[in-house]
Amino acid sequence: MSSLIDFKGRVAIVTGAGGGLGRQHALALASRGAKVLVNDLGGARDGSGGSVSAAQAVVDEIVAAGGEALANGASVTDAAAVEAMVQQAIDAWGRIDVLVNNAGILRDKSFAKMDLADFRLVVDVHLMGAVHCTKAVWPHMAAQKYGRIVMTTSSSGLYGNFGQSNYGAAKMALVGLMQTLSIEGAKNDIRVNCLAPTAATRMTEDLMPQAVLEALAPESVVPAMLVLAAQNAPTRTILCAGAGGFEAAHVTLTQGIFLPSGSDTPEQLAARLEEVSARDGEQVPLSGAAQGTLEVGKASRAAGVPGETGSGR
Repeated sequence: MSSLIDFKGRVAIVTGAGGGLGRQHALALASRGAKVLVNDLGGARDGSGGSVSAAQAVVDEIVAAGGEALANGASVTDAAAVEAMVQQAIDAWGRIDVLVNNAGILRDKSFAKMDLADFRLVVDVHLMGAVHCTKAVWPHMAAQKYGRIVMTTSSSGLYGNFGQSNYGAAKMALVGLMQTLSIEGAKNDIRVNCLAPTAATRMTEDLMPQAVLEALAPESVVPAMLVLAAQNAPTRTILCAGAGGFEAAHVTLTQGIFLPSGSDTPEQLAARLEEVSARDGEQVPLSGAAQGTLEVGKASRAAGVPGETGSGR
């Protein structure tokens, strides 16, 4: 029997929690004992408009079920408003244990037709929004030596999706942010993970048939979020979830080959690209330094001298 995941005595902030996946995250955390600050700008799917009513409706649900919650209507793109949001939680409950960076918008178009303002806005909401929220909670988590941060990434970022260059770039950037923050947060037990959901929400309702939408209920993603936000959570993990399926994604490094520098090295590399890409013996590096370590090691062996570590840059 696995131990119960509970959040009694914990304080959580969930952004974009006025509907869809964020709402389910907030309700689940509250049902397992967390005090939840429900953040939602209350805007349209493309980020326009705004009203705190969506967040307040979720707060009312939580309170009606016997939980404790507060509403907040800050835009995650506004660093000062985000600071005030975190202070609202601290003033009410004295700590902040869990941050679920869920807020997002869509401005889909093929790259050729996309306006640069739409590219910038999507990056601003998804990437900088998560940065603002994480930066605001970080000193509190560091001081109490406990924190759980969940970034919402996407298969569109991990693997690409037509018409989502802006969204995909922002979502993959969150993986890079997680990689470094998990290293920097380790000494203070701040664990940082990514969740890649497949869920039918307001952002995807126009894209799928009804039967598929029903299979992809947002509730089916929530268990992965709870695991990534729990006291015994992993760190630096990318969990994928949807329709009852759970997977992990990894950024790996192949063993590759060594080629001495010479005038025909580009041609040799082109001829052996399949070998370079071969996945047997690939690793999931613990930090960016692994690349340099691997490369310097190969060079050292080729030269017949003991290997040294490299910076990976």
